[in-house]
Amino acid sequence: MNNRIKIVGISGSLRKGSFNSALLREAVKLAQDKAEIEILDISQIPPFNQDLENNRNQAVLTLKNKIKAADAVLFVSPEYNYSVSGVLKNAIDCASRPYGDNSFEGKPAAIMGASIGMLGTARMQYHLRQMLVFLDMKPINRPEVMVGLAEEKFDAEGNLTDEKTKRKIGELIEALAAWTVKIKD
Repeated sequence: MNNRIKIVGISGSLRKGSFNSALLREAVKLAQDKAEIEILDISQIPPFNQDLENNRNQAVLTLKNKIKAADAVLFVSPEYNYSVSGVLKNAIDCASRPYGDNSFEGKPAAIMGASIGMLGTARMQYHLRQMLVFLDMKPINRPEVMVGLAEEKFDAEGNLTDEKTKRKIGELIEALAAWTVKIKD
């Protein structure tokens, strides 16, 4: 029987060479003995339309079911206009609706992000934390993984080369796994 923590990871970037998707792939590698991370694809989630929230398409149903089946959620997103990316916000809206069917409710969560700017997604992370309060999620507070100047920390193939960042991601996954066990108990 597999007793490892099951985490779903959501990248808020659809870009092929996304630093954030690369961070999420690195988390999968680093989590091997601490947790199991499944990366969820949000590229097929349609724009949220409240008129259609009860007639969900298969991509939305799959997203909701995988989140519900997971023990925790790992959000990884770039910062767009001081906030989360539009595709991540849309996926969150779809997975938390209709009212009374919030897939995220009570789930432990962690956040990380990468940016070519110096602040490394700090504003996005603080804004996402506000959303997690409404979603009734239980985010960990530390460590914070805000990867600034990301283009200097990845090679041409999108592999993370910065050892300090790798350590921080490992610490984040370890903290999320421990927090998840604590909440479940």
